[in-house]
Parts: sequence; C-alpha cells; structure tokens
Amino acid sequence: MTETISAFCDATEQARMIADREITAVALTRLTLDRIAALDPILNAFTCVLGESALNEAAALDAEYAATGRTRGPLHGVPVAIKDDNDVAGVITTFGGSATSKPAARDGEAVRRLRAAGAVIIGKTTLPEFGVMPFTESIAFGATRNPWDPSLSASGSSGGSAAAVASGMVAAAIGTDGGGSVRLPASYCGLVGLKPQRGRVSTAPTVDLWRMLGTIGPLTRSVRDCALLCDVIAGQSPTDKWTTPALASPLSAAIDAPFRRLRIAISERHPGRYPHADAETLAALHATADALRELGHVVEPAEPRYPAFVAEFIVLMLGGVSDEATLVDHPELIEPRVRQLLGVGKLFSGNKIGAWAERRAVAKSEQINRFFDSYDLLLTPTSPTPAVPHGGAQGNIAAVMNRGRVVSAFTAVWNIAGNPVVALPTGYSAAGLPLSAQLVGPVNGEPAIIEVAAQIERARPWSHRRPTPRVAT
Repeated sequence: MTETISAFCDATEQARMIADREITAVALTRLTLDRIAALDPILNAFTCVLGESALNEAAALDAEYAATGRTRGPLHGVPVAIKDDNDVAGVITTFGGSATSKPAARDGEAVRRLRAAGAVIIGKTTLPEFGVMPFTESIAFGATRNPWDPSLSASGSSGGSAAAVASGMVAAAIGTDGGGSVRLPASYCGLVGLKPQRGRVSTAPTVDLWRMLGTIGPLTRSVRDCALLCDVIAGQSPTDKWTTPALASPLSAAIDAPFRRLRIAISERHPGRYPHADAETLAALHATADALRELGHVVEPAEPRYPAFVAEFIVLMLGGVSDEATLVDHPELIEPRVRQLLGVGKLFSGNKIGAWAERRAVAKSEQINRFFDSYDLLLTPTSPTPAVPHGGAQGNIAAVMNRGRVVSAFTAVWNIAGNPVVALPTGYSAAGLPLSAQLVGPVNGEPAIIEVAAQIERARPWSHRRPTPRVAT
C-alpha cells in the first residue's frame, strides 16, 4: 500500500488516496515521520515532532472512517505542520525561543479548524524568535536550512514550515505573515505561499497578530492545496480585532473557474525604490508576464503610488513583538538581540502611538488600493534575489533589521495594506535555485489571485522540479 505514494504528492492527492482506501492515515503518518527522521537532522525544520500523538490521531481517524464510511473533512488523515507561534493543545508555543515552558491549554483557532477538517498535526516548525527576522535562525533552535542547498537560508519567519514542505517531509504547513513571512520562505524554497486578506483567518486566542500586520496562511507545493488549506482555516472568532466578509464561494472553486480576461499590471519597482530585484528574478518575472499574455490577459507595466509606510510598519511591528513577549513565562530568557529590539520598542510604546499607526495604516491602505480601480491584479517580484547564505541574523539588531529590510523589500507594504497576496514559483536561477513572483489582489481578492495562479501553474508547471537528491530523496 505505502509503495503507491510519493513524498511529493500534494495534500489534495493524499486526502484522495485515503478517501479511496489506497492508504490509511496511520500508514501515511508513519511515512511522514520516517521522512522527518531522515531529513530533519539536515534541514532543522521542526522544533518538535509529535510522533505518538500524531499516530494516535491518525488511528482515530482510520477507526472513524471504518465505522461511519465518511471522512471527517477535506484533509482527513493528511499530516500538516504548524509554525511554532500557533498554539497546539498540550505543546509549548516556543515563539522560536526558550522563554516559554507552559504547554498551551487548547488549540489556536486555525489549528482547531485543521483538526475539524481531519488534518493530523505532525509537529511544530522553526522560526526566528517572535518572527522578527526574515531569516529562520535562533539561539534556541539554530538555523533552518534550505532544501535546495543546505548552505542557504530558507528565509523567514516561516522558514521551518517552508523547508518541511519543500523537502517532502509534509505536503502542507501553516505559517504566519507579518511582513512577508509566508511569501519569502515560499520564494526561497520554491513553494506557493498565501497571505490572505487581513481578517480572513482568525488569530484567536490572540485578538490580532502584530497588531494589524499579521495573518495566518498556508505554504504548499500546489495552488490547489493553497486554496484548500485557506478554505479550511478561514473564518472569524468573537475576539478577533480584524475581520472581513466571508467569500461568496470556497476559494478552491477558483482553481478551475471559467477564463476571464483580466487587466494585470507588472511592476519591477520596490515600494521604497530600493533595492532593485536582480536580473534573474526580473527575467523570470517577465517570462511569467509573457505566459499571462499568451493565456489572453492584458499585462502592462504600471507603478502603484506607494505612500511612505516605514514609520507605521515599525511601530506596529514593535508593538506586535512586545505583545508576544508578554506571553512568555521567562522573559529573562529572550534572546539578547530580541531584547535589544524590545528596548527600542519601549520608545514607541503606548496606546496613543499604536492607535496613530493603525489609523495611518488604514488611510494608506485606502490610498494604495486606488490602484485596483484601474487593474485587476498586480505582479511583482516576491524577493529581490534567490536564497541567500545563512547568517542574516548575526550581528547587532540594527544590522539584522537592515538586512531584513532588503529581503522584505517587495512584501512588507502589503501587510500595511492588508491585501491578499500569493507567492508562486516563476523559474530557477543559473545555480538551480527557485525564483518567485507575487500576485497581489484587491481587497477580498483571493479568488482572482488563486484563479490566475492556477493558470500560471498549468502553463508553466513546477511540480517536476524538486530539491537535490542528497537532501530530498
């Protein structure tokens, strides 16, 4: 039975195989755990692996299916990894550090929804402490390595989730995105990464994630998995500060939607005018634009009028990190470089400046979104280069944050705006590293970006390209 499944089957196919009784949830979970045991010593993607509980969950799902003849939901029996800033009942939420010792009392809302859909929670994945850097490196857990080249970064802050999916350890994982933290690891690791519309996915038990910047989103190898995972985790809780109306139909319906001729803008320019993307990234961006034209879309150069947003972003980010720091049991064990950042944050603390930043961000979101009065979608680079070497988190916090600003050059503005954005592979560098572009939609525009992302995937498929056999066999 287990010989029929590849490590690189996507989650949709894994769920189908379980539903068609080609494999059991227990057998798939054992294969997943075996692959983690083989590859995680190389890649360092997991903070903890929940082997015993995952097998127990899988066995319960198999028994339920045998007794009722019905699967629990669209992810019945599929192992999913969770970034370690999300609560999983009975497991410590480390936030990427050593300052927490008490296990979470209950699942976060996104994890609860995954379980309700039948997912098996296989483990928790690495991040820089509190997700403050686009480099998944921490004192507590070390550096997470890129499956395409272990000498390179998996980016961050959802680098562990990205490395786990790209290497075939799991088919899908959950990340969080406060400045590009889903999309940048997707870019470096050759994946699909979705930052949903602000308020699409509940952040409960917290009222928000990085004030108004952060969202929870999926990292997957296929567009259909990305849509499926978003359908599963989408929804609000009574405590959520930010909400948005439910989509009229499941996002998965956009995968095979009838063709619509859209007007798509392509932009090379960084929202702050620096840095420029490198030549290989831009060549892949324009090749993707050509593919969209061949499909029948109107694609033309156009530049949004980006307002200055760095001050608001810094205040909101520092406020969000400070909020998370209050949740740990042993603040004295927070990393020195993060304590430096929290020290800077005290200069911007207080409800008044936070409320000012939120009001300014909402106003600037409205300004940015006027662009979508003229265009249906925007195509830009995701990251300015392919994956970079490890070490981005080294040095004083000012140097680290400056490196992070360069890496997140194209992504952070959309966390201020709140718009949905999907990152997807666009090709490979001369060194064989993934390249990426992001499709930005208007407010509540997830169906359009998923619709077009699926068209790109069919026109320029990437699933046949996988990391080197010495890492992913």
